[in-house]
Amino acid sequence: MAERTTRRVRLDTPLEQRGSRRPHYDPEAFGRVSEQIARFLGTARFLVYMTVFIILWVVINVTPIAFDPYTFTFLTLLLSLQASYAAPLILLAQNRQADRDRISLDEDRATSERLQADVEYLSREVASLRQALGEVATRDFLRSQLREVTEEVVARTRAAEGEDPGQPDVAGRREREDRERRAERKKRRADEKAADERPDLSEPFVGEAEHG
Repeated sequence: MAERTTRRVRLDTPLEQRGSRRPHYDPEAFGRVSEQIARFLGTARFLVYMTVFIILWVVINVTPIAFDPYTFTFLTLLLSLQASYAAPLILLAQNRQADRDRISLDEDRATSERLQADVEYLSREVASLRQALGEVATRDFLRSQLREVTEEVVARTRAAEGEDPGQPDVAGRREREDRERRAERKKRRADEKAADERPDLSEPFVGEAEHG
């Protein structure tokens, strides 16, 4: 007699399902079929087909060739059966549509959060660039610093030569002012020349003039 081997049941191990007699079906395929049926039930074609069917049933069963011995009771049973199946199918289709809408809403929310994070990052970068540009030395600041250094060097040179350092250097100052004026005039001439060489966009092109 074969010895029975007893298996120890552990709490962290799921039990194996033994021969389940429940019917197996594909929920996705069943859902697609239910959506197609629900979509067809909500069309005018279904209403026309249902109206024609009921009229034919009534017309045939009021003639001597009637096949409904219960005075339209069988028709009422068919309509009730159709309504009892149509309601769950419509609800199933609505549930699937609600699931899709929820997934789409979650994706839109995630996209909005990413875009908001990108905008905040770009805003911080622009603010840091503004701060960095604010700390950059400008041309006027450099000129003033160079002028102060030059005056300090001239004063020390005069002091070393025995001259009065407090006496203003009129000639040097005039020379610097003349150089600045010449530089400004040169820059103004260059700007005027560039403006003259720039094409006038308001004038028509040569091709347009020829076609005209």
